[in-house]
Amino acid sequence: MPLTPAQITRFLKSVHPYDALPHDVIEALAPSVEAWELAQGFSVYDAGEKLPGLFIVYEGQVEVSDENGVVISHLGVRNSFGERGLMRDGIAATSASADAHSVLLVIPPTLFHKLVEDHDAVAKFFNRARAPKKQERSLATSLVETLMAHSPVTCTPDETVQGAARTMRERRVSSVCVVDDDALAGILTTRDLSGKVLAEALPVSTLVADVMTPKPLTLAPSAIGSDVLHAMMERKIGHIPIVEAGKLVGIVTQTDLTRFQAVSSAELVSEIAHASTPEEMARVTARIPQLLVQLVAGGNRHEIVTRLITDIADTATRRLLTLAEDKLGQPPVPYLWLACGSQGRQEQTGVSDQDNCLFLDDAVQDSDMEYFQALAKFVCDGLNTCGYVYCPGDMMATNPRWCQPVSVWKDYFKGWINTPDPEAQMLASVMFDLRPIGGHSALFEDLQEDTLKAASKNSIFVAHMASNSLKHTPPLGLLRGFATIRSGEHKHQLDMKHNGVVPVVDLGRIYALQGKLTAVNTRARLEAAQEAGVLSTSGGRDLLDAYDLIAETRLTHQAALVNAGQAPDNYLPPSDLSDFERSHLRDAFVVVKGLQSALGHGRGMLG
Repeated sequence: MPLTPAQITRFLKSVHPYDALPHDVIEALAPSVEAWELAQGFSVYDAGEKLPGLFIVYEGQVEVSDENGVVISHLGVRNSFGERGLMRDGIAATSASADAHSVLLVIPPTLFHKLVEDHDAVAKFFNRARAPKKQERSLATSLVETLMAHSPVTCTPDETVQGAARTMRERRVSSVCVVDDDALAGILTTRDLSGKVLAEALPVSTLVADVMTPKPLTLAPSAIGSDVLHAMMERKIGHIPIVEAGKLVGIVTQTDLTRFQAVSSAELVSEIAHASTPEEMARVTARIPQLLVQLVAGGNRHEIVTRLITDIADTATRRLLTLAEDKLGQPPVPYLWLACGSQGRQEQTGVSDQDNCLFLDDAVQDSDMEYFQALAKFVCDGLNTCGYVYCPGDMMATNPRWCQPVSVWKDYFKGWINTPDPEAQMLASVMFDLRPIGGHSALFEDLQEDTLKAASKNSIFVAHMASNSLKHTPPLGLLRGFATIRSGEHKHQLDMKHNGVVPVVDLGRIYALQGKLTAVNTRARLEAAQEAGVLSTSGGRDLLDAYDLIAETRLTHQAALVNAGQAPDNYLPPSDLSDFERSHLRDAFVVVKGLQSALGHGRGMLG
């Protein structure tokens, strides 16, 4: 259908972020915007094609699929798509087709890039302003402590070469560091064993001290990756011990450098998308902690880090669904797999369990349930194999309660809204974070819209949900101190999950409920609440800044644990922070507490 520039201008002024542009900018843009009219089923573009521009749905609905043909989203009026490819290399990473008779607006690539460059509102919306700088994973900008293997294999100088060789074989390493009274005395490599022992026919009883490389070149953890690479190239060596204050703390090998340069979220996603078993996928997801370290070390914002890490979980889930269908055959009726919890909100870190459910088409029969029970078991078992451990509360599709027809799910939400008892509040809090992962997204769209509308109208339900959201409080103590955990394994530590980010997550969920906002990600909810007037400009700005500091402190802590050779967790000793960091973190908690207080008194906004 032909559209006039005036119609396009009017429409763009109703779509964020274009509504933030000056009127004359939109008027100048409108004549260059094309309008495509597409019949149902008509392809917009295929993965690998050059994108003709940024698309905005003016009318109808568009279905987006990944490279495996798995539907990942359905986009309606005012939704944009194609921006990722445009901001990367201009090539589409997904496929899109009209899911109904549709009219699409197309902003040419040159104009799109100009809008991003010239207008902060557009840049912020498409994550350009807060995107990581190029080469954030460069060896020239990465500290050795993010590259090195911690707890290197060691032996003493009086060990025999046979004993050292056996140790290397058992630990599957190509070198051992030789220590004497905790000081580094030398290094023994497989090259030493072949060139000095085998080649010279020395007896296996030869002492390590006689063939090791004494006083090897070392570097400090504060050195950068380029220092390692240059030293290896110049001296033709493949192993460099890392020493700090005279103590051996790690080692970097050529393999470590190769692994570092290979790890990226895109690489992990690609490998998972082509894996043929859960075990293959697990070998890929095992590299997520190192990815976390590199993303944090590269200065990426927390919402970028968690989004990239969640993308890996989404890909693993969709791949497992495909493998399940290959094993079980085509599903008897359409279904939709959804995630809740941190995966639903796209906020996964280095510590994540699984929370998921299945929506089934109402045409499902009792005889079909065996298929979906088998599918749920295959996927949940596979996710557990990949490190996304089973949900302690059994909020998984393997629980028959969470594998139901859409009509039953509608009854669930209706019951929770009409009878907001404690269990209903808890379940509603979890289920309001649902996000479609794989299958037929249309099974969820009407339910989400209708539920938000019904819930926001029920003042009693909203009040109960608001009250429930205040159960997790920031860890504020007296006299500008912190209220740390009082006993147990994590005594005197801060729980950066339940007392750190969760209070903000809960606030974001209530704001979304009050404003009938469809965003699920916490930061997106806060921004949308601010734009919708549910949260005041000043209150929203303060809360966003507080959330950013809390979330980034949590990720920095997890990355530090991985660097130290430990598993990431959410428990932060305040002593790990400087006085400056403690002061600002406490200020952030005060902001959250203030907004909780405003919500508790029924104001919901902070002026």
